[in-house]
Amino acid sequence: MADKAVIRILNAEPFGYSNEARRVLQSVGELHESALTREGLVAALDGFEALIVRLGFRIDRRTIDAGCRLRAIVTATTGLDHIDVRYAEEKGVRVLSLKGEIEFLRSIPATAEHTWALLLALTRRIPQAFASVCRGEWERDAFRGHDLCGKRLGIVGLGRIGERVARYAMAFGMSVKACDPYRREWVPGVGRADSLHDLLKDVDVLSLHVPLNDETRHLLGARELEMLPPTSVVVNTSRGAVTDEEALLSALGKKQIAGAALDVIEDENSLRDFADSPLVSYARCHDNLLITPHLGGATAESMSMTEVFMAHKLKSFLESCS
Repeated sequence: MADKAVIRILNAEPFGYSNEARRVLQSVGELHESALTREGLVAALDGFEALIVRLGFRIDRRTIDAGCRLRAIVTATTGLDHIDVRYAEEKGVRVLSLKGEIEFLRSIPATAEHTWALLLALTRRIPQAFASVCRGEWERDAFRGHDLCGKRLGIVGLGRIGERVARYAMAFGMSVKACDPYRREWVPGVGRADSLHDLLKDVDVLSLHVPLNDETRHLLGARELEMLPPTSVVVNTSRGAVTDEEALLSALGKKQIAGAALDVIEDENSLRDFADSPLVSYARCHDNLLITPHLGGATAESMSMTEVFMAHKLKSFLESCS
C-alpha cells in the first residue's frame, strides 16, 4: 500500500506567526516558513498544496499559475483585494479567509481600536507634538487640538467594526449617525441616515467601514468631499480605494476638509516604493494628513486569534479533500 502523500504548506509571511497556529498546521501537513520577495514566492510555490499570506503580496494570475499543486490560499483578512479570487476559483484553488465569519469576528477589536487611535492622534495632533518633544522643544500652545465630546460622528458601514466604533464614540459623548442600506437590526443610540449624501452634511468626523467592491470603489469622491463641512475630518481603516485619493488630496490641499487619517492607500499591494505615493508625499509636508501602514488588525492578540482560526479552517479543508 502506497504511503499517503505529504501535504506541504508554505507560510510566506511568518514573522510573529502564532505558535499555536503552527501546531495546528503541522498536525495536517509539512509546514515550511520563509519570508519571501514576490519573485521568490513565484519561484518557490511549485510543490505546495497551500499558501498562507497576510497583506504583503499581490496574489495574481502569475503567482497562482506558479502553484501547480496549489489547493488553497489562506489569508487571515476580511478584504480580498490582494488576491485574484476569480482566477483562483477558475484554477480550482480555494481562497480561505475571514470574510463572512461574523460570529468569530465580533471578538476581534483591533481595527475599531486603531480607528479610534487615528482619530485621537489626528484631532489632538499627537504625532507632531511627539516629534517636537523629540527635538527638545516643549511647545504646548503650538499643538492645540479639538475635543471629541459633543461632536458628530458619521459612520459609513455599520457592520461589526462600524458598530464598535459607534459605541466608542458614544462613550466619548459624541452623537452618532450611520449610513448602511444592508443593516436590518439597528444599533440603539445611533441615528440612521437615508443615504450617504444625507449623512455627509451633518458630521464633524466621517469614518469609513465598508468592504471594497464595485459599489464602494471611490465611494468618497470629489462631490462627496465637497458636501462635508470644512471643519470635518475623514478616517479610513477599510480599503484605500473606497476614497478617490486624487479628490482627497485636492480637498486637503484646498482646506475643503480639516484633515484625514488613513490606515490604507489604494495601491498598497503594488507600490514598490511608498515614497512614490502622492498621499505619502503630501503627508511629509503637511500636518493635516496622517497615514499608518495598514495596522488595523495588527495587534498580537488579534493576529494570534485569527491565525489560529484560519489554521483550523485550512486543516478542515485539507482533511475534507483527502
